[in-house]
Amino acid sequence: MKSPLLRLYAVLYLLFLFAPIVLLPLFAFNDGKIIAFPLSGFSTRWFEALWERPALHGAVQSSLVIAVVTAIVATIFGIFAARGGALADYPFKGSMIGFIMLPLVLPEIILAVALLVVVTKVLGLAPNLFTIVLAHVLICTPYATSILNGAFANLDRSFEEAAMDLGESRWGAFRLVTLPLVMPGIISAMLISFIISLDEFIIAFFLSGNVTTLPVYIYGLRRQSDELPIIMALGTILVTLSIILLVVAEIFRRRGMRRAGLKDTGGFL
Repeated sequence: MKSPLLRLYAVLYLLFLFAPIVLLPLFAFNDGKIIAFPLSGFSTRWFEALWERPALHGAVQSSLVIAVVTAIVATIFGIFAARGGALADYPFKGSMIGFIMLPLVLPEIILAVALLVVVTKVLGLAPNLFTIVLAHVLICTPYATSILNGAFANLDRSFEEAAMDLGESRWGAFRLVTLPLVMPGIISAMLISFIISLDEFIIAFFLSGNVTTLPVYIYGLRRQSDELPIIMALGTILVTLSIILLVVAEIFRRRGMRRAGLKDTGGFL
């Protein structure tokens, strides 16, 4: 029997974690500019005001381009790393996989400063959209690799070997046999990478240059108190989009687990 104190702790923890997120739509649909209770009335004017901001549209476009490219490239790298880690044996394999996962444990502010120095001083490049993509690929690849590790680890090597015995090349066996089996994991990794890139602020702030991403744009709005309702509206849209993509990613992850005939031991949700 579960302890009442444990139940109370769980409830208080969930309230502490999700209460700020619940407040976002409350104030986003509030008619007044003051972020305080009581609410002055229901209104969608802050969402309608988003359509009248060309700078916001440019920031959204930049963030979407960065997130899509990052998700694709990071997932491709994750496929290579996960397949090499699960289906191949070579010297220093554990060290190499650990090196790929290193950005997960590095403080993001330190990583951002280091990348800025490398980009501007070592490579002699000006911060731009391309440098943000490179940096986001660096931080998203470990997440994609971590998700795909499970998909490839549960894959029987004999599938590819059987396909090659029947006349397929190694690439053909990988393309026709392995990729379809791990496709739910690939889609899940791509969606998670997209979410991380879309919401990432610190590295984008350091490496943006003349490019403004959506999180950087929101950060600029916070300097003006009358822009807080706009921030709430943008935050509501971002949270909703992130939740939807996270749920879709979890659905594909669980579908992959069922296809492999494995018991689900927990995931994103």
